Formats: sequence, structure tokens, C-alpha cells
Amino acid sequence: MKYTPLHRAAAGLCLLAALSLTGCASHKPLYEWNGYQSHVYNYLRPQSGSPAEQILALEKGVQTTAAQGAKLPPGYMAHLGLLYLNEGRTQQAAQAWQQEKTQFPESAPYIDYLLNNMKKGG
Repeated sequence: MKYTPLHRAAAGLCLLAALSLTGCASHKPLYEWNGYQSHVYNYLRPQSGSPAEQILALEKGVQTTAAQGAKLPPGYMAHLGLLYLNEGRTQQAAQAWQQEKTQFPESAPYIDYLLNNMKKGG
């Protein structure tokens, strides 16, 4: 079979497409999860670790993420704030929620709701 310039162009386009797709496979993730999903799961289980243990694990994740220059996922700081609140650490809860609100402005209605309920004692 004789290859025409059209065949060569099509082969070149296929090669270019394949190379561009392989370049996408090695991108850096948008967020550093640090086991966040398992922490939320454990929090919802009745026989899971204490809130204090979960706080330590999430705080370690915050430090690790900051050291890597990465971002925490949505809900991470909000969940940490709820754990702080469960431990009676209201100032730290408010700070964590403000961080969540700053990083994810779309969470403002929920965070404001949490802050207002905390101020009312509810």
C-alpha cells in the first residue's frame, strides 16, 4: 500500500493526540486529602476513635499539606471545626470554620449557620 501525504498527516495527528493524552496522566492532584475520607467515615461510626485522636490526625494532615504547598479539600476544615466543637474548643472551631469559609466562599451560608448556632449555644 502506498502512503499518501494524507495518511502521514493522519498518523502524525494520532501520534500527537496520544502524546498529549499521556501528558495528562502525570498531573498533580487539585487537593491533598491526607486520609480525610477515612476520618469522616470513622467519625460517623459509633465505635471509632475519640474526637481527640481524630483532631490530632487532621491537624497532622493540615501541617503536611502546608509543608507540601498543597491545598486541603472542601470540608476538611469544617469537619475539623466540628471536632473542635465536640471537644468544647469553641475558639478553635470558629477559626477552622473561618478558614473553610475563606478557602471556599461557597461554604459561607453553612459556615455562618454553624457560627450562629455556636453563639446561641445550640
